Amino acid sequence: MTTPATKKPATTTPATEPETPTPVDLIGPPLRPGQTPEQVAFAHHLRIGGREVRPGDSALVSPDYARQLRTSGYLARTRG
Repeated sequence: MTTPATKKPATTTPATEPETPTPVDLIGPPLRPGQTPEQVAFAHHLRIGGREVRPGDSALVSPDYARQLRTSGYLARTRG
């Protein structure tokens, strides 16, 4: 004799998953929690993490890395 299988109703929960930020094409060291990337323009040819960066190219970098590059003179001077 078989017993009828009791099925529990499927509990559907609304999609309450936290939004994951879209991946940003960031070069250099990763961002720290709470930081936002900076858009910078390069003044010299560099190779950062295997990626060729030519003078005049712009990219997103972490604020700390942007500060290092500015101090070393690798970023183009811009007037805001």
